[in-house]
Amino acid sequence: MLNGVIAVVIAYLLGSIPSAYIATRLATGKDIRKLGGGSVGTLNVYNEVGKGAATAVGIFDMGKAAAAVAIAYWVIGAPLLFVLAAGLAVVAGHIWSVFLKFTGGNGLATTIGVLAVLMTKELLIALAITFLIIVITRNPVLSANISLLISVPISAWLMGRPWLFVIFPLALALMLVLHFLPTAKAALVKAGSKENLGAELMRRNEVKK
Repeated sequence: MLNGVIAVVIAYLLGSIPSAYIATRLATGKDIRKLGGGSVGTLNVYNEVGKGAATAVGIFDMGKAAAAVAIAYWVIGAPLLFVLAAGLAVVAGHIWSVFLKFTGGNGLATTIGVLAVLMTKELLIALAITFLIIVITRNPVLSANISLLISVPISAWLMGRPWLFVIFPLALALMLVLHFLPTAKAALVKAGSKENLGAELMRRNEVKK
């Protein structure tokens, strides 16, 4: 029990490391929260700082998520339920970082890092579906949210995985959706019409063409 709690706490603290904030400070001396859309994530860094910094941020965010799960499972030896809880905690830490007054990025990179360790096959299916949805929506963030919400739990169910592995990605997706809803609502108000919604969402998520 105690080792499980320790694993979850470590995961949250790892997730809270604001790589986008740190990279932007080092590269420009500026606060990423005051640039672009204000997101402390890879896409905003890509637009406001550059491709190199964004690549480093994305790799770090996926890596810290994978490390959190690996530490919980292989180093601490936490029970499966706590390993999954650590996966949720590292994403929550990224979205609501204790070091940035509970602000953060959209959580996609950390979610991918978690799923890469715990649900590799399901993640690969989700990524393939994401690319197909991108063709329709032209919005990678929205496409990934849709794909993770639908394809990962369905794939786990079809593969006959234990019920925990069906509920777990739904919980991950719920966090992403809850974080994304204010952006979607603001975009809808700003767009003024459904026809302009896609363009406004794309702008708010710093998708650079």
